[in-house]
Amino acid sequence: MTIDAIETPADTNENWFSNEAATFGDRLAAAREAARLSQADLAQRLGVKTRVIEHWEADAKEPRANRLQMVAGILGVSLMWLLTGEGDGVAAPEEEGAGAEDLRGVLGEVSEVRAAMSVLTSRLGRLEKRLRRNAAAS
Repeated sequence: MTIDAIETPADTNENWFSNEAATFGDRLAAAREAARLSQADLAQRLGVKTRVIEHWEADAKEPRANRLQMVAGILGVSLMWLLTGEGDGVAAPEEEGAGAEDLRGVLGEVSEVRAAMSVLTSRLGRLEKRLRRNAAAS
């Protein structure tokens, strides 16, 4: 068999992120790049330093659960895909059609708003509990 006959992941769209080869950091970097965000842009949206994103992408550190959920929302990928490589992730570059960038941007923004709403809903719930406790104690 010649080297030309060996199929590499670059030759096919199938399993372009194999579970055996890709790490969380690899998937995070790919999703960030597919969303056309720099590390600094993603860091700003998450309220963290750029160095934190660099560490996540290098698999030197891992985000906490609440940040992980926000990352998935901002990047428009499933939480499961970020963690395991299974589920809704980023499409191989050859599969993207015209207008995909605009659509991805809108979907990414919708996901970002949904993640922010989830965080705010939790915060609102905690505040309501505090108010009820204070009212009951009065």
